[in-house]
Amino acid sequence: MSTTPAWQPHLETSTELLDPAPVAALAALLDDGLPTPGPGDTLPPLWHWVALPRWAASGVLGPDGHPRRGSFLPPVELPRRMFAGGKIRFHAPLLVGSTVRREAEVASVTEKNGRSGALVVVDVQIRLYSETGELAIEESQNLIYREAAPAPEQPAQPPSAEETLPRTPLHRTADNAWQLRTDPSLLARFSAATANAHRIHYDWPYATGVEGYPGLVVHGPFQAIALAEIHRLMGGAPVRELRHRGRAPLFCGQPARLLATEVPDGVALELFGPGGESAGPNATVEVTTD
Repeated sequence: MSTTPAWQPHLETSTELLDPAPVAALAALLDDGLPTPGPGDTLPPLWHWVALPRWAASGVLGPDGHPRRGSFLPPVELPRRMFAGGKIRFHAPLLVGSTVRREAEVASVTEKNGRSGALVVVDVQIRLYSETGELAIEESQNLIYREAAPAPEQPAQPPSAEETLPRTPLHRTADNAWQLRTDPSLLARFSAATANAHRIHYDWPYATGVEGYPGLVVHGPFQAIALAEIHRLMGGAPVRELRHRGRAPLFCGQPARLLATEVPDGVALELFGPGGESAGPNATVEVTTD
């Protein structure tokens, strides 16, 4: 069994600051020409992942860099953890610099067998209430735990120094198309801004030798934020609901193309990795607007 009978889901409640510092850090990382949200400004969609960093004490971290399982999250024994997707409903704005009440609980734990072996799907429900007590965000996050893959016989080489020169990650190539560039410094800065110590994003020997990836993994939340940022850059209407899904990993330095397509009541956003459109999207965001 992947979980122990002693573990039971429970509600965690906390009062937290929508911290302007990591918000400014994300704006600097994206460097896309939009104003940096400051105290009193409305937090852009998905930026609460950055504005509410949750730094775990060093003593509770496991070998992968995440807090050891068995407290809030179930004690799943499978080593690979992935942020697979979710759904967010926006009821009211959240303001940078304000305090929010955060409620979180594990709604379900499901064991399955997939094409790559055993896996466990954990659904986490999160609610954020504004300073006035109004429900602002309802969120469902889907986490997937899988078995580790064998270490690749010939892992990809880390990007060269020339390839890791600082540069802006988003470049517009057409009315509805963008190019996304990633490098190790971007991954390290996003990890720091989101208090994410998962080693697959910055520790090359661990990512390739322990978890069996061919290189550093681009964060699922970063891919979703980049897609949602396109909606902002295109002057999109306020977001009422957002669904995001990671379909295949994107590795550091791989070329990626982002496309926006208008659909009834919103926009569909897709991120395509080096395989292009014929291989299907690596990540998607579906935005429903007011």
